[in-house]
Amino acid sequence: MGVRREGRELALQMLYSLDINPLEQREALQLFRDNTRAPGNVRVFAEDLVAGVVANLAAIDGAIEAKSKNWALGRMARVDLSILRLAVYELLFRPDIPKNVTINEAIEVAKKFGTEDSPAFVNGILDEVASTIPDKEGQV
Repeated sequence: MGVRREGRELALQMLYSLDINPLEQREALQLFRDNTRAPGNVRVFAEDLVAGVVANLAAIDGAIEAKSKNWALGRMARVDLSILRLAVYELLFRPDIPKNVTINEAIEVAKKFGTEDSPAFVNGILDEVASTIPDKEGQV
């Protein structure tokens, strides 16, 4: 498994943890550092993703709500919502990560951590969000 996939999986776990047990971000990151045996480069990528999601949560949740027909954020499975937040952050705020990579990675993470329906649910919403975003530099 690549560094970025591992980082996304770790970021998902951190975001899920913050969602169900709200702590101050710095405290939550320190708890993860103390209890995770991930290599440094994986942890750095994961922490960067988490910090970006937390800093842009209102915009991320707004984008998800706008494209999730008949699904309020409060009704979504917490794991699915955390995966969506992570991927929408990448779509909106990470020009270095191509849209198709973000979507594919989110689907793979949903297969591993979500329910049987999670990959299709995540894919549907991310396709809708991605369709409103111009292609990133170097993408066609």
